[in-house]
Amino acid sequence: MATMGKYCKAYSLQKLREFSHWTERAENTRKEKKEVDVKEVEVNRVLTDDDFLYLQENYVVTDGVFKDENIIFDKITPQWQKFCQNTLLFEIPVD
Repeated sequence: MATMGKYCKAYSLQKLREFSHWTERAENTRKEKKEVDVKEVEVNRVLTDDDFLYLQENYVVTDGVFKDENIIFDKITPQWQKFCQNTLLFEIPVD
């Protein structure tokens, strides 16, 4: 079952891609329904700079609000955490 974290914040993919060591696990994007040859099929959505992803409290980036589903980025390093805090101004509220 999907786990909802205590806190996450949405950021544009364009902003996330500014991190010099950014990589994407495109195979983990949410599924979209498309019609192919008169048949409805589910395919992974294609990410663009205009899409929004969720930075979770554990610094994992997901394509949705659940912290353990559709994981796009999970290479948590001190550099990534510093980028999140200083560039994205990501801060988990105290309360």
